[in-house]
Amino acid sequence: MHSWGTFRFWSSLLLVLCLCLIPSCGGGGDICSCTPTATASEDFRHAEKHVLLPNLTPTETTVAEILSWSFGPDPNTDTPRSGRELILYHIPNAYLENARLISFDCDIHLEISDVPDQAAPRVIVETPIDSEYCTNRKALEAALAEHHFHLKYIPQSAIRQAELPVPLPVSVLGLGFRDFEHNRGSEEIATPWELHPAEVTVR
Repeated sequence: MHSWGTFRFWSSLLLVLCLCLIPSCGGGGDICSCTPTATASEDFRHAEKHVLLPNLTPTETTVAEILSWSFGPDPNTDTPRSGRELILYHIPNAYLENARLISFDCDIHLEISDVPDQAAPRVIVETPIDSEYCTNRKALEAALAEHHFHLKYIPQSAIRQAELPVPLPVSVLGLGFRDFEHNRGSEEIATPWELHPAEVTVR
């Protein structure tokens, strides 16, 4: 028969292992330490999403302007970047309405609008798990925490739990990205165009 001390040892070890697994399965932990639940081959246009922001002078734009971009046909899963997707954009003034972590690919998924109105049409902005974006991910997490909002893994079915109580002013730097039409976020998302990858700064 095992002693009480042995039981406590194995119980403690199991608890530590569970805590170590939390970042991979949707609980807290380091914002830069996450294991996607999907493989790269399951992620739409994976290679095109996981790129560095180019060292270029950005083109100034607004959420309203992105909402006016022509959709064109949906790209294929292996469609290379072209056109607007090769342009680095800067949005100096926008409002963050919704923010959550996505366990599928470990991206920070953000929804921004042109005005501080939760009913306003939105554009998706995403910051990847890649190490080059770790500094921005940590800064964003800390800035949101100062406003008493904590990034969490929230499924699409509960996306309203990712709504910020009050829209926060932000600036965004990112590459244009054409996603395909599917259920990607809140009902206010009004375009398949995104900025992805992107860095977001709470102003």
